[in-house]
Amino acid sequence: MSLKPTLTALMLATVAATPAVAENAKVVFGTNWLAQAEHGGFYQSVADGTYAACGLDVEIISGGPQVNNRALMLAGRIDYHMGGDLLQAFNAVKEGIPVVAVAATFQKHPQVLVAHPDVESWEGLKDRTLLIGDNGFTSYYQWMIAEHGFTVEQRQPYTFNPAPFLADTSVAMQGYLSSEPYLVEKEGGFEPNIFLIADNGFSSYATTIETMQATIDEKPEQVKCFVEGSIKGWYNYLYGDPSGANELIKAANPDMTDDKIAYAIGKMKDWGIVDSGDALEMGIGVMTDEVVNDFYAKMVNAGVIEEGLDVSAAYTLEFVGNGVGMDLKPGG
Repeated sequence: MSLKPTLTALMLATVAATPAVAENAKVVFGTNWLAQAEHGGFYQSVADGTYAACGLDVEIISGGPQVNNRALMLAGRIDYHMGGDLLQAFNAVKEGIPVVAVAATFQKHPQVLVAHPDVESWEGLKDRTLLIGDNGFTSYYQWMIAEHGFTVEQRQPYTFNPAPFLADTSVAMQGYLSSEPYLVEKEGGFEPNIFLIADNGFSSYATTIETMQATIDEKPEQVKCFVEGSIKGWYNYLYGDPSGANELIKAANPDMTDDKIAYAIGKMKDWGIVDSGDALEMGIGVMTDEVVNDFYAKMVNAGVIEEGLDVSAAYTLEFVGNGVGMDLKPGG
């Protein structure tokens, strides 16, 4: 008698382990920017059939400068949205909007300060003029002032143009881990020093998966399928063959090139943006009460958000932290 499981048995086991979701249920996921490697895990699960395996037909709609996919979710036109950091979630609570973060793709916020090679430490940035945009000034820069002693006077507005930085070694600038450093290397011909604000205490999660509370209440199996499918996609994208996802990314964003994508994947892995901290033990996508409450306390202290909000309404731990997908990681 053969000890090998039959195909039928394997299929039954797969069905038993899969959440009960209507077959080929249409789901729309809106990102918060143009398609890029930082969205790779989601595109991976479309490309390799991971979403389809649990019954979801997922369409990804890119965000961008003129697109507000979060508003489309609030209007009921899309099902899930790629959130930013936890400040967005806290503000939803403040405004009484029933948006809930169900997973956190990035354990570390990819915001960086980019400096010339002679700046060797975070403390060394205090001697520089810092180019910081308005959004950054009202959020993480207030924390930098309150917690690290940076000043209003040393900040100048950032116009998302690296030319002033390249022309003046006394200037440092804000950046996104895979964007401004890449431009500096290409246009300036040197490798800048990078300081990740997350590694200096800015403890927010980023690139969250958001949905409406009503979706959680009415379709918990679908939420579970989408979250777990996304988590598996991120393991496969970072540690497997990302080529299928990358083709979808380039099709959605023709400005994205193979070298930009490879650079971004390398940075995400080298800096532990997705897979670090609690994710190493509990799986990609994990959130904890401790991290959320720590970040909230820091933002209150910095005067960025008001005290007394019920931030527990901003997120749920129901769908993450169970080690889903960890077996897909080499050595997992």
